[in-house]
Amino acid sequence: MRADRLLSMLMLLQTHRRLTAKKLAVELEVSERTIYRDVVALSSAGIPIFTEGGPGGGIALIEN
Repeated sequence: MRADRLLSMLMLLQTHRRLTAKKLAVELEVSERTIYRDVVALSSAGIPIFTEGGPGGGIALIEN
């Protein structure tokens, strides 16, 4: 269920600070494209989440 996955994604990001889409996809057993769709859904819901490309980048929650 999508709501469960979104909650799991948030918990993983709170625990690990920053994860790549690939790592999240493996952990949540979905495609990387689904992870990016979920990031958009969370952002649209007002969750402070962002992506950063390149080496050392990934998906993270904005602190505070």
